[in-house]
Amino acid sequence: MGKPAIWLEAALNGPWSRERQPEIPVTADEIVEQAVACANEGASIIHFHPYDPATGRQRDAYEIYAPIIERIRAQVDVICYGTLPFAGDVDSLEPMTAAQRFSAVDRLASSGLLEWSVVDPGSTNISTFADLPSGREGFVYTNPDSHIRHGLGLCRQHGLVPSYAIYEPGFMRLGAALKRCYPGVLQPVYRLMFSDTLSFGFPPKPWAIDAYLELLAEADPEAPWMVAGLGAQVAELIDEIVYRGGHVRVGLEDVPMGHRIGNLAQVRDARRRIEAAGARTATAAEVRERLKLPKAA
Repeated sequence: MGKPAIWLEAALNGPWSRERQPEIPVTADEIVEQAVACANEGASIIHFHPYDPATGRQRDAYEIYAPIIERIRAQVDVICYGTLPFAGDVDSLEPMTAAQRFSAVDRLASSGLLEWSVVDPGSTNISTFADLPSGREGFVYTNPDSHIRHGLGLCRQHGLVPSYAIYEPGFMRLGAALKRCYPGVLQPVYRLMFSDTLSFGFPPKPWAIDAYLELLAEADPEAPWMVAGLGAQVAELIDEIVYRGGHVRVGLEDVPMGHRIGNLAQVRDARRRIEAAGARTATAAEVRERLKLPKAA
């Protein structure tokens, strides 16, 4: 029997800007260069946030996404996907409709450039433990049911895999229930989000993985899952993740602010840990096969 094939995702930047996360790639050239390097080191999935070159802030626009994805796919075979704008942070202060939030996803999918899409099934408070004593306000990450339904509808229409970020147990229950409302939608991937600097959900501990897996076994049996962090490092959990049959995400989006170890070094370290745990990194083709996606064009 061959070694287990573990999906390795690289989350290159996030919405933080260089003010909070100085090492992230922001320009198109930087994102492409790091995506290709991470893919060559074993990452089969690349996730990035698009930045407006004029302002240096996140801007979710087809015109920014499309050339970056095209350039990456021209050099390596990986699954590329982006994010969604969300009201409440500095880059999106006004309320948005579901269609507005998913407009870039719709255009990218119509152009054949997407295989996955973020569809986060729930809402939660995002506050740091460090800020709570001072009364500094965090923000609410809001995903109304209508937005989740819109995302699942687009995934069914375009044959996209829904990427579920599971910040709280209720996200898993709602996501599984809504999936059943959309017959024909592809199997979502459940990404278990942990943090030890932010107050949502669970800390990055083995018992927390087990708690989520108990719930997932009831909510969506046989669903693929992976572990990621927000303001956390999950690399030390990789042997636990491999043992339990999960997958891994690393990168500068997920680690604490001010992190100085770049994306490529994190991917190399994750690959080493995966191999030390008796597994290997999966190819993008193997990920597609598991999720019943067509082969890459």
